[in-house]
Amino acid sequence: MGKRYFCDYCDRSFQDNLHNRKKHLNGVQHLRAKRVWYDLFRDAATILQEEQTKKPCRKFLQTGQCDFGSNCRFSHMTEQDLEKLSAQVQGELRSKELRQEGADVPPGTIEDWLEKRAKRLSAAQSSSALPEKPVPFQYPPGWPPVQDLPPSLQAPPPGGWPVPRNLQWG
Repeated sequence: MGKRYFCDYCDRSFQDNLHNRKKHLNGVQHLRAKRVWYDLFRDAATILQEEQTKKPCRKFLQTGQCDFGSNCRFSHMTEQDLEKLSAQVQGELRSKELRQEGADVPPGTIEDWLEKRAKRLSAAQSSSALPEKPVPFQYPPGWPPVQDLPPSLQAPPPGGWPVPRNLQWG
């Protein structure tokens, strides 16, 4: 049967030989799929710059749909979308400038939570002679609701996990 080549961009496979691979990698469908994949990781400033240079798509503005979709050479963003994107770019620039100046990271981030946790642990170690009061478990800010978390990320039940009597490991 021979080896098969699987293209992650196109989500398809074909017989792997030089002719088939070159034909696929230079094909329009592959190039479009590859561009769509890399477009997912573009930063907001690049998207804003490209969208501002494009003219608005008349068909999209009139009907809300365009036959060309993401391949349209005109912009499908409304004025409100462009304003939101511009505000996002400004926010990213401000936070980047703050980080370069050495300012603190805004509250509500993982770094903030880790810093508070480290202080709490160091305070607990320094006062280990005193009887310890158990710290109630708290989820970091910004996490989804508890019922939406997978079981591996949910807090343990009070008193710990039940251990069956005849449990043998390995």
